[in-house]
Amino acid sequence: MLPSGSTIGILGGGQLGRMMAVTGLQLGYKVVGFAPEGDNVAADASSDFITADWDDAAALAAFTSRCDVVTWEFENVPLSTVAAIPPALLACPARALEVAQDRLSEKAFAASLGGTPAPYARVETEDDFAAALVRVGTPGILKTARDGYDGKGQWRVRSVLEAGGVRFPGVTCIYEGFVTYETEFSVILVRGKDGSVKFWDSTANLHDGGMLAQSILPAGALVEAQVPAARELAAKVADALGYVGVLTLEFFATRDGPVFNEMAPRVHNSGHWTIEGAATSQFENHIRAICGLPLGVTKTRFEAIEMRNIVGDDALRANAILAEPGEPHLHLYGKREVREGRKMGHVTRVGHAVR
Repeated sequence: MLPSGSTIGILGGGQLGRMMAVTGLQLGYKVVGFAPEGDNVAADASSDFITADWDDAAALAAFTSRCDVVTWEFENVPLSTVAAIPPALLACPARALEVAQDRLSEKAFAASLGGTPAPYARVETEDDFAAALVRVGTPGILKTARDGYDGKGQWRVRSVLEAGGVRFPGVTCIYEGFVTYETEFSVILVRGKDGSVKFWDSTANLHDGGMLAQSILPAGALVEAQVPAARELAAKVADALGYVGVLTLEFFATRDGPVFNEMAPRVHNSGHWTIEGAATSQFENHIRAICGLPLGVTKTRFEAIEMRNIVGDDALRANAILAEPGEPHLHLYGKREVREGRKMGHVTRVGHAVR
């Protein structure tokens, strides 16, 4: 158990790191962040923040020398950076990042544990793409195997004819067949160092342009019926990875059962509702897990909850939300530049408390 006053290191400087840092300070820890130059909003909530390139060996050494445990706030931290950190300091094995950073690897990994992904094919050339269209069929979606999130690095293919207008990006990709589904949902768990696992309730997730727009509880009868099978897979993934902290798996709720979409070895946008809506938030339980503290209760506190992202210039009018009736909870991330499609904050609205 990491004693109060110890230092948590966070790789990454975005809003997830910011919210993790707030919780770390709340629990009596110091927090040091590390990320390359950029709009590192986590710095505002950290005890200290080191701005350096991911491959800056001297800066990484200075960072790790100050840390008692190290975690990450997003899954695209270079593996070479994580490899430079003494394994004893890593809260979670780097294998979790290795799997999650490659869409082909994560689908194969989930399938090996009994999960059902959408039909897919590896695409490394134009010829591979043509073959994938035949094997998987259309409609479908071409995605870069690495990097890309919130709809970036993705091209929809509605027909073979339309595929002719998609320019192959020249890097390894995955081509996925479309899945007919009712809604998307998340399974978010926290796993402690002792292997204990707790789950939050699963939200129905609505997307806009590939980016999460809204998470809703209750999620509906179809999702609720499929949560047990999805949780079973998520627990298997966490155990197989020796995972410690918050882990998220996303699914499509189909008439034939849950279809695995992707995983995120970190706190997740679809879990932001837990700050106000759960007995213990995903951020607090992540800090508890990586520091060896007892995990908190994850039960939902309200009968109805909605989390909505605040994107782009909607942030300029976001303070008006505070005048709404009911219980709106506004979170703005302190980002300097407003850009179209950029997550600037979120608002959580809660209904009556669970009796």
